[in-house]
Amino acid sequence: MIVTNLVTELKELVSEDQIKPGESRPLGNTGEVTVFPRTEEEISRVLKYGNDHEKRLSITGGGTKRGFGGLTESADIELSLSEYKGIVEHTVGDMTLTVKAGTSFKEVQDYLAQYNQTISLDPSWPEHATIGGIIAANESGPKRLGYGSARDVVIGLRTVYPDGTVIRSGGKVVKNVAGYDMNKLFIGSMGTLGVVSEVTVKLRPLPKYESLILLSFPDGSHEQIREFVVKLLDSMMEPVTLELLSPPLSSKLIDKELYSLAISFQDVESSVHYQEEFVKKMQPTGTELMVYAQSEARNFWESFYKIGPNGAVYELKEETEASLKIGVKNLDVLKVIKESELLQDSYNLHIDAHGGLGHGLCTLHLRGASEDILSAIHQLRESVSQLGGYVIIKHLPFVLRQKIDVWGQTPSYFILLEGIKSKIDPKGILNPKRFVGGI
Repeated sequence: MIVTNLVTELKELVSEDQIKPGESRPLGNTGEVTVFPRTEEEISRVLKYGNDHEKRLSITGGGTKRGFGGLTESADIELSLSEYKGIVEHTVGDMTLTVKAGTSFKEVQDYLAQYNQTISLDPSWPEHATIGGIIAANESGPKRLGYGSARDVVIGLRTVYPDGTVIRSGGKVVKNVAGYDMNKLFIGSMGTLGVVSEVTVKLRPLPKYESLILLSFPDGSHEQIREFVVKLLDSMMEPVTLELLSPPLSSKLIDKELYSLAISFQDVESSVHYQEEFVKKMQPTGTELMVYAQSEARNFWESFYKIGPNGAVYELKEETEASLKIGVKNLDVLKVIKESELLQDSYNLHIDAHGGLGHGLCTLHLRGASEDILSAIHQLRESVSQLGGYVIIKHLPFVLRQKIDVWGQTPSYFILLEGIKSKIDPKGILNPKRFVGGI
């Protein structure tokens, strides 16, 4: 009866074909009813309705991050932006783009390729991940070393507050220094402060040429890897990625069960070849080196972005899947990857691990028994805390998220986050318990 009444009331806000019964999913973060708005006005109406009637809303895009945070299995309404998509404005000469939040990343990149332009981000599962979801989670990939993060790319947002008010932060020009940078308030907030409806980003030209050097270390010497990385980082070379692959992941991607460095270069062809030669000259003794050019390099990254679990197509399997984001000092990535090997042996898990030796962000994908995964995460947090780092769980089935804190220890500045949430969403209707400290 409650769901029937909810559907009846929602029909006054959107058309009947935009309302569907909610689905039960092992990752949670669903709703009793799912609504698919197609305009910003419809988003605003649904949020205002939820706020006025104190209905909890779960916000989704492509669904790739459904297993990221959240202690609410099913909210009252799942607000899906999957039908709210399209290019709003593209100023080719100024190299800026405004796009609706439900547009998939691949759709945007395919469109921009016609103009030899691109968004300098590299999320996982680009076919399913939406611009809004990438921004809400502040997602970045191994090319963060050269690209930066979402906070470096976004120059403007349109956001719908819980009371239905639409606000605009930033602008549509690259140089905008007036007032506070409100964009950063919403980037990475996991949809707990408002629903991002439009995103304006600065673009960059498509690289004229791209190559990928894969340098494998048969001896597995961490000291040898460290010496090489320090020398490369201290040079004038400008790699877009400097990603260390664990032996299991290296075996999966390039059929070499060795520690391997993925070193990517993007520039005009002569510059890329110059940097390739530089790396070849400093290649450590006993290592193996391969160079992938253009299409081979792109094929490698396409495979790379699909190695982790995808919340959009996730089904409950015999083995539990988890995905972790770890932040440490850049060269401590070596210790994290080594720890992943120890955890794999100690808890009978399969772990694919990689980390950026230029920025210190690591990702671990774990498969195995549920309790073994939880134990491994606890042990990993202890070792990473000794390095001054953090561990965030980016993917885990709902039942297990109830047993472990996704975000880890509450930060000292939590009182500020709590205060902002209470001001913007005093009734706590948006993505409840999805963010740090149960916000």
